[in-house]
Amino acid sequence: MPQYLVTIYLPDNYDPSSVDEAMVRDIHALNEEMIAAGVRKFACGLGSTHSLRPQPNGDVLITDGPYLETKEHIGGFSVLETADLDEALAWARKGAKACRAPGEVREIFFQPAAAEN
Repeated sequence: MPQYLVTIYLPDNYDPSSVDEAMVRDIHALNEEMIAAGVRKFACGLGSTHSLRPQPNGDVLITDGPYLETKEHIGGFSVLETADLDEALAWARKGAKACRAPGEVREIFFQPAAAEN
């Protein structure tokens, strides 16, 4: 079955203290529903960002904040295994409602390593 990355976007000035009990309940209920349906492989929220930028001299510069200049960042994600994109989008729609945030769905392209002889 195909797997999909479902992300939730938060504004860069997001205040975690704005999360109320109803939202937490909705997110937990959705996670329980996805687990019961057997589609959720992994889910989590994300903390602050540090970017890695390779330099011409071979060093790697580490900076606070996202690498790209944006007004939003990925605040959390789930990996779902569903029958098809339509099912993944249906779960993502529930996630956007529970988290009260926009996001996106991307198919995960996975090529297993060739078996060694």
